[in-house]
Amino acid sequence: MPCPYFFNKAQKLLILSQSPVIVLNWSSKMDNIELTAHKRDLMGKKVRFLRRKGVTPVNLYGHGVESVSLQIETPALKKALAQAGKTSLVHLKIDSAKRPHMTIVRGIQRDPVKGELLHVDFYQVKMDQKLKIAVPLVLTGKAPAVKEFGGILVQELSSIEVECLPANMPHSIEADLSGLVELDQALHVKDLRVGEGVTIITDPGKVLAKIARLRIEVVEEVAAPAAEAEAEVEVAEKGEEEEAKAEGKAPAESEKKPTASGKKPSA
Repeated sequence: MPCPYFFNKAQKLLILSQSPVIVLNWSSKMDNIELTAHKRDLMGKKVRFLRRKGVTPVNLYGHGVESVSLQIETPALKKALAQAGKTSLVHLKIDSAKRPHMTIVRGIQRDPVKGELLHVDFYQVKMDQKLKIAVPLVLTGKAPAVKEFGGILVQELSSIEVECLPANMPHSIEADLSGLVELDQALHVKDLRVGEGVTIITDPGKVLAKIARLRIEVVEEVAAPAAEAEAEVEVAEKGEEEEAKAEGKAPAESEKKPTASGKKPSA
């Protein structure tokens, strides 16, 4: 019986021959990301002075460590965050310590207007204990049904929740759209195959992406004729009212009109 999938060594991808989806990118794990932090003395509102000097306040907490207030040079921190996101290990070294803390980014605070970094939380993990994380879902390739049939690509999920050891964390999970060749066709979580040691927790029946039909609603204009008929009724009613008034005034005027001789008519 032929193997239902093959491993493309050149692209480092697991490809399922019976599924339209190309899944977890084996090269998605990031290289070691290292950061150096220093203990922080300024707290509360005073940390604004650090930011003015190009330093961002951070905190470290998690397994085997009490919450520690730290600070990191902002340029180095921005670079590390761009590489690691929230799904890669960050080797956080504090001052002159020999061994770094194995951490992941748990929280990022930014200025709501300028978008500048305000604060970052690092969580120390235990390398032999599994953790649950939401891994970004990246759609790759093009769906033929979009071009051939005018379908609309709809992405239902932006991340996939997985459980794994920190060393096995995938930075992202990729799904190839080239197998979506018909309208109403969809990719599901159950189509994904991830690396060894990684378990998908997200409901397997959920849709990752689908090709929807373009729907055009035709709205008939019925308001205009109705408005015209209503206007005609109003005009007719107004005409009748004016005619009635005119008929009511005529006898009164004839009663007041004097005779030609100026005398009142005899009884």
